[in-house]
Amino acid sequence: MCGIVAALADQDITPFLVDGLRRLEYRGYDSAGLAVMAPAKSPSAGQVKRFRAVGRVAELAKQVKDCHANLGIAHTRWATHGAVTEDNAHPHLSMGQGLEICLVHNGIIENHASLRQSLKQAGYVFCSQTDTEVVAHLLHQTRLQTNSLLEALQKVQGQLQGAYAIAAISSQDPQSLVATRLGAPLILGVGQKPSDVFLASDASALVSQTQDLIYLEDGDLVLLERETPGAVIRQTLVDRSGQPVQRTVSRTSLSSDDVALGPYAHYMQKEMAEQPGALANTLEMVVGASSLSAGLFGHGAASVFEQTEHVLILACGTSFHAGLVARYWLESVAEIPCTVEIASEYRYRKSVPLPKTLVITISQSGETADTLAALEHAKSQGLNQTLAICNVPESSLIRASTLRFLTRAGPEIGVASTKAFTTQLAALFLLSLTLAKTRQRLSQAEEQAHLNALRHLPAALTAVLAAEPAFADWAKRFVNKSHALFLGRGIHYPIALEGALKLKEISYIHAEAYAAGELKHGPLALVDADMPVVAVAPNDQLLEKLRSNLEEVRARGGELYVIADQGTDFTAGDGVHVIALGDHAGLLSPILHVVPLQLLAYHVALARGNDVDKPRNLAKSVTVE
Repeated sequence: MCGIVAALADQDITPFLVDGLRRLEYRGYDSAGLAVMAPAKSPSAGQVKRFRAVGRVAELAKQVKDCHANLGIAHTRWATHGAVTEDNAHPHLSMGQGLEICLVHNGIIENHASLRQSLKQAGYVFCSQTDTEVVAHLLHQTRLQTNSLLEALQKVQGQLQGAYAIAAISSQDPQSLVATRLGAPLILGVGQKPSDVFLASDASALVSQTQDLIYLEDGDLVLLERETPGAVIRQTLVDRSGQPVQRTVSRTSLSSDDVALGPYAHYMQKEMAEQPGALANTLEMVVGASSLSAGLFGHGAASVFEQTEHVLILACGTSFHAGLVARYWLESVAEIPCTVEIASEYRYRKSVPLPKTLVITISQSGETADTLAALEHAKSQGLNQTLAICNVPESSLIRASTLRFLTRAGPEIGVASTKAFTTQLAALFLLSLTLAKTRQRLSQAEEQAHLNALRHLPAALTAVLAAEPAFADWAKRFVNKSHALFLGRGIHYPIALEGALKLKEISYIHAEAYAAGELKHGPLALVDADMPVVAVAPNDQLLEKLRSNLEEVRARGGELYVIADQGTDFTAGDGVHVIALGDHAGLLSPILHVVPLQLLAYHVALARGNDVDKPRNLAKSVTVE
């Protein structure tokens, strides 16, 4: 949930480090810092210079505007161990006996307490509350006893328990950069010149310099070194056993423009507006097709789907809500039993693995620690038929799964997920149709009708986005509220859950969602004139049931905000606010109805003066448990 950037290059790398941190700030923005090796011809040659600042990268940038170097590491932090202070900010430094070791770290070191005690007994003094400082001191202690920085890191790696990505520099090795990863992503960027190599935890930080990337595997250690400044960089890459390995160079399609804000005020605003295009890209392979093919989900998918008798979905947060929607589709269209589990809970309870289960994992980044761990737990129970639905082709989740579907939403920077969610839903609907076809539950006429509806989806979504001014007007009524209630029925109940989550995430208004039929079983006690009630009201078979539930709200003085389809006959009046969308979209209705809830949350947060893209206490990519 933090960001790492590092470089060894001919050019002055400080601007790259700062720019990389800005691009990764969505991964953590409690504090930021960088450390560089003083250039060979400077008065402080061979010494580590460190800069740290609490708050945003902009604060750090002020400190380093006159800093120039060819080797350095940088970090933007989302606090896990220790408060948000400069002492707890990365990089962490360990000094003594003529040696300076400086490093940055993503992840959590689970055995930091025992290591800390041992290092204190050895005379090391701790200046922070972090688990990372333990690694710095341990690497310092080990480097004093070994012949190289790579050997030292390899020995340290063997003592660490948990998940980590680490990059380090040493005053004893002034032309070297060393790094390793286990459970947290780390990527090498191959520069256009052999004297330039870059490193980051996310490809978006590298695309300003290169699109040629090497994705390190779990346990990999890499040493980048050169004899003198300007010389060709030697790259040593070994696995956790110390054996030399080669990793494939991949060319990313991501560009600097993809992660630029452009004319928008916020990334969330940009990403909501990009949803029609993101859906069109995700559905591109079926738009021109006359029929569905299991090959959409990878080689061998047809045989896996033919044997599948049960589906288990593992996901967290917004992706979990996508899974809840998918359960309705899978059971109603494909007629296959489906269980949806919160990934962070799944592996901590005793469950009964069912044979012939397809395990589906959903994640925007593909690096969500809880989802990766849940997948490994499912495999340990013998559930080896796995499918990842993910937005990042080179992610850990994709590599760990048998089958995969890429949502092609493009980079999503805003912490509150928008286009990742709608493209996940599109992918899950395609999967439901494909499983139904494989199981002979889908006629040719039904298949064509669904394909036609999917082709129309981007245009329908564009029409929904056009209603943004109306939701901005609603937002003014939420500015001073402390609580809100979201209601939905059937397949739209998970959409209500997602709407409540969005409002909580960025407006800081406490919001809850309920299946509308549950109102009278408890939540109705909360309803009064100060509790806005947002209802998702599609023109489906549950409309009249929902209408009765909303009457219960009005009878208790509650104020209703109804997002309806055309033809539902909801009338605006005293205490009732109605925005009508287009015609009912059938099974695809959840994809359209969630967008108004995104727009509402965005404009409420905006009206309350919040930082929409960087909500307090949250980070985008949750790579720790």
